[in-house]
Amino acid sequence: MFPYTKDMDKFSFLGNGDVVAMEELFQQYLKDNNSVEQDWRHFFAGFEFARKNYEDSGEIPQNVKKEFDVLNLVNAYRTRGHLFTKTNPVRERRQYFPNLAIENFGLSSSDLETTFQAGTQIGIGAAKLKDIIAHLEQTYCQSIGAEYMYIRTPEVIKWLQEKMESSKNTPKFSIDEKKVILNKLNQAVVFENFLHTKFVGQKRFSLEGAEATIPALDAVCEKGADLGIEDFVIGMAHRGRLNVLANILNKTYKDIFTEFEGRPSEDSVFDGDVKYHMGYSSDQKSNNGKQVHLSLTPNPSHLEAVDPVVEGIARAKIDTLHKGDFKKVCPILIHGDAALAGQGIVYEVLQMSQLDGFKTGGTIHVVINNQVGFTTNYLDARSSTYCTDVAKTVLSPVFHVNGDDVEALVYTAQLAMEFRQTFQRDVFIDVLCYRKYGHNEGDEPRFTQPLLYKAIASHPNPREIYIKQLQAEGSIAADLAKEMETSFKNLLQEKLDEAKQTEKAKITSFLEGQWKGLKMADANAFDQSPDTSVDKKSFLDIAKKTVELPKDKKFFNKIQKLFDDRAAMITNDNYDWAMGELMAYATLMNEGHNVRFSGQDVERGTFSHRHAIVKVEDSEDEYTPLNNFGAKGKLSIYNSLLSEYGVLGFEFGYSMSTPSALTIWEAQFGDFFNGAQIIIDQFITSAEAKWRRMNGLVMLLPHGYEGMGPEHSSARMERFLQQCAGNNMQVVNCTTPANQFHVLRRQIKRDFRKPLICFTPKKLLRYPSCVSSVKDFTTGGFQEVIDDSSATAKAVKKVVFCSGKVYYDLIEAKEKAASDDVAIVRIEQLYPFPAKQLKTILDKYKGASEHIWAQEEPENMGAWAHMMRMFTKYSETENVKLKYIGRAENASPATGFSKSHAEQQQGILDKIFVKQLVKN
Repeated sequence: MFPYTKDMDKFSFLGNGDVVAMEELFQQYLKDNNSVEQDWRHFFAGFEFARKNYEDSGEIPQNVKKEFDVLNLVNAYRTRGHLFTKTNPVRERRQYFPNLAIENFGLSSSDLETTFQAGTQIGIGAAKLKDIIAHLEQTYCQSIGAEYMYIRTPEVIKWLQEKMESSKNTPKFSIDEKKVILNKLNQAVVFENFLHTKFVGQKRFSLEGAEATIPALDAVCEKGADLGIEDFVIGMAHRGRLNVLANILNKTYKDIFTEFEGRPSEDSVFDGDVKYHMGYSSDQKSNNGKQVHLSLTPNPSHLEAVDPVVEGIARAKIDTLHKGDFKKVCPILIHGDAALAGQGIVYEVLQMSQLDGFKTGGTIHVVINNQVGFTTNYLDARSSTYCTDVAKTVLSPVFHVNGDDVEALVYTAQLAMEFRQTFQRDVFIDVLCYRKYGHNEGDEPRFTQPLLYKAIASHPNPREIYIKQLQAEGSIAADLAKEMETSFKNLLQEKLDEAKQTEKAKITSFLEGQWKGLKMADANAFDQSPDTSVDKKSFLDIAKKTVELPKDKKFFNKIQKLFDDRAAMITNDNYDWAMGELMAYATLMNEGHNVRFSGQDVERGTFSHRHAIVKVEDSEDEYTPLNNFGAKGKLSIYNSLLSEYGVLGFEFGYSMSTPSALTIWEAQFGDFFNGAQIIIDQFITSAEAKWRRMNGLVMLLPHGYEGMGPEHSSARMERFLQQCAGNNMQVVNCTTPANQFHVLRRQIKRDFRKPLICFTPKKLLRYPSCVSSVKDFTTGGFQEVIDDSSATAKAVKKVVFCSGKVYYDLIEAKEKAASDDVAIVRIEQLYPFPAKQLKTILDKYKGASEHIWAQEEPENMGAWAHMMRMFTKYSETENVKLKYIGRAENASPATGFSKSHAEQQQGILDKIFVKQLVKN
């Protein structure tokens, strides 16, 4: 039997269950030693030899118990060694208990010379306890701390253990490799020093204190290229951004200095952004001759907001350029410690990391851990031990590294990239460093961290530390470092002199590659929508194929009826909203365009109208009709996690890289989009103005007042309309399936891209009169304004303008009141404002004496304020005096009482048709 004592019950590593398992493993070894892993084979072989010796001599097997004590010690180093590392360059580490003293494991100094089989578990064979401890100390408690034992996949744990313990987490670089590291470190340090002396007082959010990040990023890219990566997509905040642009993406120093000189851009209509928010991309050749593309995504000051955008860009590249090969593209996210711990978007993005619709094959996370957030001490910035503890939620390994030990950091970067390529999972590198100055170069940090900044003031930079180390090793000559510094400074001065002679800042064009053939929209681009109709024969052929379910699969009765009803729509020539929408996707796919669609519950649709994917009865098998009619394009539709911020940001990024595809995000209810307000404000509405980046993302926002209360009525169109300027986006509120069909197709048929905000209906999804005929789909295009076909122009005295679902309430009230003198005109496109189309309407009804804007929303919400401004802004409509009829202003979008809702809705109709209703 495998020896067992009651003392084992107290072991933190080997409890009762573990000992039983160990006994079973040992018995398995005795039957067939090849049936257990090699490490345990070595352990049991030595253990069995020792046990027989003890039995022969009749001694009490105390050493057997101590073997387990040593195993406990090994496990403790692996599990808790990171708490006792030398990773903080400017502070003493906090104390954690119990520590790793051998007395805490039933061992003593008298055991140090004893040989234990437990050494086989760390790859050094049977070894003296002192040698086992030395190996563990070097591996887990020096400049690198590793957190990984919480990972639930034994294969991953074993891989990490073998990588770290075989090398003792200690790099062994050649002289040439050390010179490469020094060169990148020299670039990082000297670049920051140069900016500090030449542009005194200018904000640059320097990397000083964390300059070793540059050789680490270089190592990530070099190792990645060797392992097959062809595309790196980088996202980061402002700190260190200029250094990354210059020394990783190789943006020219001249161009960076020109931006410091404050020169206007080459493009007069480009508003621009501060230099530490701008994006850039470049093609590079690695040291081993591999071609890679690097792109740094533009970002706002909203920390971590760029994270989902980067992931979306990366996934788009994986899906399109690299045909689904996740090992060809790698996202890199560079975080600050305070933002990583404090911003919830980080958690949302991590939860996306292994989902089919959003995974990107693993992200390299690099944390520039300054140990302070603006003025907030790290102890006030989080409740967790580490800023990286969020990584544990998705079982990602975390490496904490001393930012002053550049070789340790480069080694870790290479290990992280190898891990990513092997397991396609996220990995974190926590660079413990410091911020030499305040939040920006003009800020005084000693107001809030006097002791820390006293230490920082006298602390040598990473370059000085590394030069001293290399010279002590004899790796470089004493004058080499000085020569490198002087040469680089001279280069920077030369480029600065050139920048001073440059009159216009260079704007990098993005209209290449995937964007080739597209252009920026000019002032007349929105005068008239293009023809987006589809040939009738083709339309009907596609429609019939998409409503056919395969005969060899059995579907739920209600699904079969739904598709039978859709087939009847083709026969009866009355297509409902779902058919109109799905036909927009199907016809685009038939023309070779991909459609990507995500959001909460989008596969079925919140209101059970879409059913883009259907389940086979009594099965988890799925069938996607639109992917089974022979189209060239593909529909990729995904129910997302319960996130707005992260998923909308992801789809914005995806659309940035796929201009020829239709990319859509739908809110569960339009009201919920405000969970993603940062993405809307900082990216969707302003990216083109700030960064000269077009984007064709479509947002579908269910909107309409139907008595469902304040959280399920309004998609807050006023917020979007308030941000409309310079033709930055399109805002529509369609009333027919065909017009929704055309506006979705228009998104791809134009030679430019703009975000499309669609307020979509709920009630109208199954409303009998909200249907379109085949003619509506196979002729013409999107109608910005729809006239009242029932009105006789000469008889009209009152013109009512409206938008969206309220039209159906108005037209029914008009019919009931027999109001021949009222015309109800639908403004389907709220922005860009269709002034020319409205002029045609106004000329037609020139005999009208009253013009009304009618809406369901309260007066301080909806489109009313926008309409007032637009009507007076354009000469075509400036003489119209609009009158408001709708709900009174209110703090809440809608009432929660159904009776109150009905009274309010009727009140709107009564005010418009009051005379006719009284008369009848």
